Amino acid sequence: MENVKTKSVGQIVADDFRTATVFQKYGIDFCCNGNITIEQACDKKHVDVEQLLENLDVIRDSEDQSTDYQSWPLDLLADYIEKTHHRYIEEVTPALLQFLNKLCKVHGQNHPELIEINEEFKASAGELAAHMKKEELMLFPFIRKMVSAKKMGQHPGSSVFGSVSNPIEAMMQEHDVEGNRFKKITELSNGYTLPQDACNTYQVAFKTLKEFENDLHKHIHLENNILFPKAIELEKEFS
Repeated sequence: MENVKTKSVGQIVADDFRTATVFQKYGIDFCCNGNITIEQACDKKHVDVEQLLENLDVIRDSEDQSTDYQSWPLDLLADYIEKTHHRYIEEVTPALLQFLNKLCKVHGQNHPELIEINEEFKASAGELAAHMKKEELMLFPFIRKMVSAKKMGQHPGSSVFGSVSNPIEAMMQEHDVEGNRFKKITELSNGYTLPQDACNTYQVAFKTLKEFENDLHKHIHLENNILFPKAIELEKEFS
């Protein structure tokens, strides 16, 4: 792997999303904090860098080919994020809120951590809803406008937010908040470990929470490590 130790974790996953499973295995954040090198990430997590690189080699040498999001046009990638990840959040959130509210009523006394998990997820649900609307109504339309303008040999014109880097910076800060929030939920749930008295709702709620976090990681990765940097580079072409 050429010079891979000095490449950022986010860039490696951007090149081949299958490698995300390796970083997840070692508890290395590839989305919100994916701007550090493999060496830095391994040092921080006390992971043997050579062992991690061997695992990456196995993934990359496998026949299964990962979706090459890097090659997608930016308007297509924005559409995909909106129709796949935004819709997932909108569809799953109401049910998950219902599950967690029920758990707090039934198991909250014996498992007080559920109360805090519920509060953290409620906060996340509200923040993500507002976050996605800002992307769908402001940022993504301008990215599509830039793509269209480039095809037509035209200038996209000005936007209400100035440079595209302004909303992108705000979006990335909000991503950090949600990433940290789910780290706390993971800690509170002991890695989504079920207690002995877990009922069916408990099992479904924790399973769904874990799936929600995994989807959010991929969602943030696609934006932070692929869509946003390329949008900033595209805007420079019109200068």
